Order: sequence, then structure tokens, then C-alpha cells
Amino acid sequence: MSPPTGKGKDSGTARVLGSGTSGIAELLIFHPVDTVAKRLMSNKAKVSLATLNPILFRDFATASVGKKFFSLFPGLGYAAGYKVAQRVYKFGGQPYFNDLINQHFRDQFTGAFGERKGKLMMQAAAGSLTGIGEVVLLPLDVLKIKRQVNPEAFRGRGIIRIIAEEKSALYRGWGWTMARNAPGSFALFGASAATKDYVLGVTDYSKATWTQNFIASIAGAVASITVAAPLDTVKTRIQNANFENKVNGAVVIKDLIKNEGVTAFFKGLTPKIIVVGPKLVFSYTLAQSLIPLFGRYV
Repeated sequence: MSPPTGKGKDSGTARVLGSGTSGIAELLIFHPVDTVAKRLMSNKAKVSLATLNPILFRDFATASVGKKFFSLFPGLGYAAGYKVAQRVYKFGGQPYFNDLINQHFRDQFTGAFGERKGKLMMQAAAGSLTGIGEVVLLPLDVLKIKRQVNPEAFRGRGIIRIIAEEKSALYRGWGWTMARNAPGSFALFGASAATKDYVLGVTDYSKATWTQNFIASIAGAVASITVAAPLDTVKTRIQNANFENKVNGAVVIKDLIKNEGVTAFFKGLTPKIIVVGPKLVFSYTLAQSLIPLFGRYV
């Protein structure tokens, strides 16, 4: 499900422009749903029809429909920076990691899993390495989440002041982020490749049709989100605390199991699964369309 690796006619600039534009478009459409999922994951009380409105819309629970909708766009500036950087990195990084693995470890993968499964495992491993590397974008993710679920943490401070004052605090939860991303990205690219190969009969993934990419992306996305959900909940709760509060991941897990039960690890999973299929298909299709288009001019 990876975009072109740059070996063909599409330049690096075209890939950045195409994937970046797809990230912006995806953000504008799906940011509200992401906010809903984050607020559900951060909520420590039981969710019911009576409490759902204030949980999702906070201070705008009694406002008009229009104001409620726009209240789901907090932290859009931080989200834009994060989403565009993430899409450019994700779309471009995984193919390069896959190339490196093919060049240096192909024999080991083939020997351990066979030719066909080895190819799938290399795709998945490349995805996992890409996911781990996403930790460099963590500060933007932290700021986005705090704006979505804990805007009081900003207390009127601008981004420059926050970076100057908080420094390493913006990397809080980096270990949990890597722990979430590694299996999540492994499942995303691995399940997508497996679906194309075993279900759809596609051996050359770059030649998959739009429909085949649609099906494979949904399979990969559902697998990824489900596998990463428990650690994603822990990571979100660590990151949405006030900057001065150092939250230990082990304590979060202990309190979560004690007060909310094991099923709380999967809070917000349903809205994520509902949106993740269309989101990946949308961003993938748009990127694949825009990259060749920009490649004609740059």
C-alpha cells in the first residue's frame, strides 16, 4: 500500500507535495472524529447517553449544532503540522526501509519464512521501523492531543513559549509511543500486504487497483488500530496530563484496570475503526493521484 518509492519518474519533491496535500485534506475531513476518539479515551467515567454530550463537546454541550461541530477542531494548527509531517514520513519512509531490508536482510527473511511469506514479513518489518521512527514527531502529537482534550494546559501560552519552557516534557510518553507504533505499523503494512497477496492474488503491490487498495487498506487499518488500541489509550492519558504532572505509564495501567476494567483499554476503538478505513483509502488514493500530477511539473 506504499506510494511510489521515487525510483520512477516521480521526484522526491512531487512525493512530498502529493503526500503532504493528502495529509491536509485528510485532516480537514477526519480531525473531528479523531477529537471524539481522543476525548472518549481520556474520559475516566462510565459513558452513557446522558454523559456523552458533555464528554464530547465540553463547554459547548448546550451550544448550537454549528458551535458544537467547530468545537471538535481544537489544536488544528498543531494537528496540521503533525499530520502533514506524518503522512510525508509514512508514505515515503516505509518504502525506503523496505528497500534497505531487501538489500541487506532478504536472504534471512526468505530463509526463515519462505519466498512468499518473507516478502510479506519484510513489508511488515519495514512498517514497524517506520512506526518507531515516528517518535521524532511526538511533540506535535502531544500538543495536538492536549489541545483536543486538555486545553487548560496551555494557559494562554503560545507554541514558542511552550517549547522553550517544556522542552523534554514534549517527549513525555515516547517509550509508550514507540511501543504502540511498532506493532501497529507492523500490522498495518503486514495485514495490507497479506490481504493483497493471499486474498486478492496481487503479487506486485504497486500494480494493485483502486478497489484492491481499498480492501487491503481497510484490513490493514483495522488490524493496526485494534492491535495498538491498549497502548494508544495509555499513551493518550500520559500525554493529555498537564505539562508539570509526570504520569507513569505503569500507574496509568494499574489505575485503569482497577477503576475501569480491562475493556477500558479499548475506549474510543469503535469510532477509530469506523473512520480509519475511509481515512486511509482517502489519503492513499489522493496521494497516489497527486504525486504523478506534481511529478509533471517538479
